[in-house]
Amino acid sequence: MLTQASTSLTISTRGPGFTDLTPAVEEWLGRIGAREGLLTAFVRHTSASLTIQENADPDVRRDLLDALDRLAPRSADYRHSIEGSDDMPAHIKTMLTSTSIGIPVVSGKAVFGTWQALYLVEHRDAPHRREVVLHFIGERNPS
Repeated sequence: MLTQASTSLTISTRGPGFTDLTPAVEEWLGRIGAREGLLTAFVRHTSASLTIQENADPDVRRDLLDALDRLAPRSADYRHSIEGSDDMPAHIKTMLTSTSIGIPVVSGKAVFGTWQALYLVEHRDAPHRREVVLHFIGERNPS
C-alpha cells in the first residue's frame, strides 16, 4: 500500500557554497520507515538550488561554483539590481540548476551513486536560512 510523508529541513548557509543534505535525508527516511518509493526534494527559494554531485573531491564543488560565476557574472548590466549585485546572478544560477529533484528509494535507502550526494547550493553572498521540503511516496514499514 502506498503512503506519503513529508517534512521540511531548515538549512543555515554561510554564503555561496554547497551544503550536503544526504545525512538528513537518510535519517528522515529511516525515521519514517521508508521501504520502496520516490523521494522528492524541493527548495522553496529563487536564489538557491539543489543538485546531486560528487561528494569525494571538494575541488569539484569549487570548480562548479567558479563555472556558475562565469555563466552569470556579477559585473553584467542586469535590470534587476535592487537586492544587490549578487541577486540576479543567483536567480540565473538557480534557473540553470534545479529547485526540485526526484530520488528513488530502494530497501529504505535513497539511491545515490558511489560518489554522489544531495546538496543545497547557496548562490547569495550573505548567510541565509533555506527551507527544503522532502516528500516521500511509496511503501513504508508498519508503525
